[in-house]
Amino acid sequence: MRKYFMLVPCLLLTIGMMTGCGESESSPSQSNQSVSSQETFPVEEVTELTVNFGENGEPFILHLEDNDTAKAIARYVGTTDWRLPIYNYDESDGMEYYDIPNRYDIPSDPETVTTAKAGEVFYSDPNRIVLYYKDAEISEEYTKVGYFDATEDFVSAVENNPVLENWGNKIVLISDGE
Repeated sequence: MRKYFMLVPCLLLTIGMMTGCGESESSPSQSNQSVSSQETFPVEEVTELTVNFGENGEPFILHLEDNDTAKAIARYVGTTDWRLPIYNYDESDGMEYYDIPNRYDIPSDPETVTTAKAGEVFYSDPNRIVLYYKDAEISEEYTKVGYFDATEDFVSAVENNPVLENWGNKIVLISDGE
């Protein structure tokens, strides 16, 4: 009788170990257990993001460049919308920037940029998105992320973005549009 008591746990352990042996790596039960942001949001297909200037601002389309920096930003925004505070330099009359939290690892390949056209968006290391909403002569090291169609409505939305009540700052909302 004692042999049978020892045999039952061994059989249960053996059966438990064998249940996973017949499944291939692409089986649905395994692929649903651990899903990365790349699997849920196909970055290669993303060519634009939606940006709102202010909590209830009109949406504008950010057309993305085909580079690793833009793809990384799209991948992260595909997993969670970004709600970022807006900053600008006092001497700037056509540029603002948004600091991205440090938990996001964004690759860059900066080049010297001497002119920025209205609507151009750049990445500046470490973790900063820079928007020029007016043409500017500059000398910066940036990776281009994309551009907005710099219409009068776009420039007006950027310039007239209200300060968020109880926060004391303006915000930008960046999403995948869904």
